[in-house]
Amino acid sequence: MPGSHVPSPAPPPPAPSDTGGTPLRRSVGTGALLLFILGDVLGAGVYVLVGQIAGIAGGAVWVPLVAALLMALLTAGSYAELATRFPRAGASSHYATLAFGPFVGFLVGFCMLSAGIVSVGALALGFAGDYLGAFVSWPVPVVVTVFLALLAALNMRGISESLGVNRVATIIEVGGLALIIVLGLIVVARGGGDLSRLTQLGTPEHGPLTAVLAATVLAFYSYVGFETSANLAEETRDPARSYPRALFGALVIAGLVYALVGAVASAVVPTDQLAGSSAPLLQVVRAAGIVPPVLFSAIALVAVANGALLTGIMSSRLAYGMARDGLLPRLLARVLPGRRTP
Repeated sequence: MPGSHVPSPAPPPPAPSDTGGTPLRRSVGTGALLLFILGDVLGAGVYVLVGQIAGIAGGAVWVPLVAALLMALLTAGSYAELATRFPRAGASSHYATLAFGPFVGFLVGFCMLSAGIVSVGALALGFAGDYLGAFVSWPVPVVVTVFLALLAALNMRGISESLGVNRVATIIEVGGLALIIVLGLIVVARGGGDLSRLTQLGTPEHGPLTAVLAATVLAFYSYVGFETSANLAEETRDPARSYPRALFGALVIAGLVYALVGAVASAVVPTDQLAGSSAPLLQVVRAAGIVPPVLFSAIALVAVANGALLTGIMSSRLAYGMARDGLLPRLLARVLPGRRTP
């Protein structure tokens, strides 16, 4: 009818925001998050993987390490997009729930949570094993129990305190790898080693292309761990700004350290010895003859303990996020009053 007005359809209700308030304490800055990711990536894997990579790639160990970094950066791009758009504890489980529903979200979260629990247990046993045995001889069950209790207490104390401990441990880890680089350069400067090995790509069993592909897949394991940092996005003060910077910055630093470590190890230690050693970086220390090898037992203890701490932080936030999404019992969605930790 003339003059009549047909009302337009009402706009749909706004989607719930993931950037609003949170019961968790937003106290994580860019630097603390970068060191969290760096500490998680710079685990004990590189101390063993350099030799295994040399067995596949030959003397040019640095090539697959750099190629694996490029692969890791592609995956990191996806996490940077998701963590800044949905800064929630639960991370991968929450993303899968939004995209595919609760069953897939539960499946993803359950697998990651199971891996985290097993990893913390294995690291606790590793801490109580030969590395600690270089200093004291204590019963393994007692050490494991006390170790896990201290980690839980630190986790409950607060994210700032946990990341403060991680800051010190990560600096020690980076310092240990930097020491390997310096010792390798000293050996080369003294006329030892063979720099020509750095361009030898491939082995009698693997051609250059096959060697790069196979060794890159193995080297990618060195960078695994950065994805757990997405669980801290909810506790980051400005996730849209801080998370991408911390993520890409930590990966680039780790890649540079890994490439230099691989290069000096290959230059100092013959490829066959490097590939056949269960402690390839210790071969560099022995070749330099300056630092007592027991020092690396202490650094390994710090690396193992820090790995368990960071995995525990991730697992608690993952369980909290899954419970808040209704994928686990609601009891796990509670936070400690005052401390504001899961």
